[in-house]
Amino acid sequence: MIVIASDTHLQHNPPHEFLDGALVPIFETPARVAIIRAALERAAIGPIVAPRSFGIEPVRAVHDDGYLTYLETIYDRWVVAGGAPEAVIPGTLAVRWMTRPHTHPLAAPGYYTFDTCAPIVAGTYAAARAAADIALTGAERLLAGERCVYALCRPPGHHAGRDLCGGYCFLNNAAIAAEYLIRNAAGATCAILDIDVHHGNGTQQIFYERNDVLFVSIHASPDYQYPFFLGYADERGAGAGEGYNLNLPLAAGVGNREYLLALDQALRAIADFAPRFLVLSAGFDTFAGDPVAGHGGGFALSMAVYPQIGRHIAALNLPTLVVQEGGYAIEALGDNVVGLLQGLEE
Repeated sequence: MIVIASDTHLQHNPPHEFLDGALVPIFETPARVAIIRAALERAAIGPIVAPRSFGIEPVRAVHDDGYLTYLETIYDRWVVAGGAPEAVIPGTLAVRWMTRPHTHPLAAPGYYTFDTCAPIVAGTYAAARAAADIALTGAERLLAGERCVYALCRPPGHHAGRDLCGGYCFLNNAAIAAEYLIRNAAGATCAILDIDVHHGNGTQQIFYERNDVLFVSIHASPDYQYPFFLGYADERGAGAGEGYNLNLPLAAGVGNREYLLALDQALRAIADFAPRFLVLSAGFDTFAGDPVAGHGGGFALSMAVYPQIGRHIAALNLPTLVVQEGGYAIEALGDNVVGLLQGLEE
């Protein structure tokens, strides 16, 4: 299995985030990639290759131009305007009726951000662009005939909408890759399966009115878990996309058996759709004791289930791009990633 990775993610290293009302050290750190890479090397999964640069156009195919300009320029503008140089974190949010765009650098973060868990530092945009290039390089490898590629993306992406960042996510790597696959393979369709414990609200928003992408998400119910406002089972798509969005929200404390039953339901829907490609948004915060998921009530999956998850997904026999999303139980993260990838290879 080819692994795509880059050290550019090191430029994104915010010191803190606001979580449940407290300013705390951020959980989404560069150490996550180092731990995963070390585990991949121990397990001889590779080779690990660098991404190539795809330019801005594949990113613009998914994200709003104004939003991209914001991500690229906001840190410097924020500091000049008197914002704290440690990180850009909005102090006000444009919610409900407060939706008029605002360009002032102290106000813009509240327009383009939906929470306080996506702090921006000087290197965030470069890291996000590199993560998108990692996913695009993986997609390009599928188009060239590879059956399974792992894109070690950081920062993650599935919470990023067309013009919103949040939940550690700035550019939606999985969505960018899926769009690239569709545009570069005539008549192709793509399924995106999101197995992060949190709903992929950004991915859902991007493809909600599309029928060439089936989005399926297995996640903790928004009744009790972030991102709260999307991810319910009755969200089935709209317009041309009606019926092409499937959410499978689960109760807190779900274990291996219940999770695999939900996974098989998701895989049946994907098999019925019969896509040419599969993009797997692979989050590992489903692991028992994950410190981020545990704030709202998480799942209780064991390390032993990740190879099984991989084997179930591999049974679809689809060219598959695995895109790294969440997972914050650092001591187990590398082994969990390896387990999933080994299951997919089997």
